[in-house]
Amino acid sequence: MIEDFKSSDTWRVFRIQSELVEGFETLHEIGPAVSIFGSARLTEESFYYQEAFKVAKALSQCGFSIITGGGPGIMEAANKGAKLGKGKSIGLNIEIPHEQRPNKYLDISLNFRYFFVRKLMFIKYSIGFIIFPGGYGTFDELFEALTLVQTNKIKSFPIVLYGSEYWKGLIEWLKSSPHSIGAISLEDLNYFVLIDHPDAVCGYLRNYLTRLNVPLPEFQY
Repeated sequence: MIEDFKSSDTWRVFRIQSELVEGFETLHEIGPAVSIFGSARLTEESFYYQEAFKVAKALSQCGFSIITGGGPGIMEAANKGAKLGKGKSIGLNIEIPHEQRPNKYLDISLNFRYFFVRKLMFIKYSIGFIIFPGGYGTFDELFEALTLVQTNKIKSFPIVLYGSEYWKGLIEWLKSSPHSIGAISLEDLNYFVLIDHPDAVCGYLRNYLTRLNVPLPEFQY
């Protein structure tokens, strides 16, 4: 799984190219989609697993496709909600040393060797990110999106932090440490919003798109 980067540069270009082509060809017609991130370690008994299921089901019924990392935990919950909500359920799996098997609720399943190609697919085919409680991988996706928005590499788009109780410590730290030394501005904290109820997520996304005059998906009730 760990490549020798000094000896395989040329062949790696072709592997990267093949992942890009497969991703573009598979995902270009999925319609308006929302990416949902969160811990792979949370079980079905977890409060946030159940909330992710509810959020994905509501978004699916609002007409959005659901994209996740394709694995267990929050990802499984979101894909399960998408399936029961009658929307498209998509998983972008990653090959890692500790094998991550695709969950059983996927309509479309893609496997990636390279994290950066996988990240590109999340950004390119999502109109918004929903970030549930998670660990390093979840933080990586969150700060990647915030960096791209802050630097105007992509247009600002909805970034929802779900679960204020979980995220409040991070937000307080951003205000007290990075902001206190001038590393970020208070305006940078406006790139995301805290939400605690499944139904509020769909309403927020639709209102956001309406303000930008973006065509809304059709309800599927």
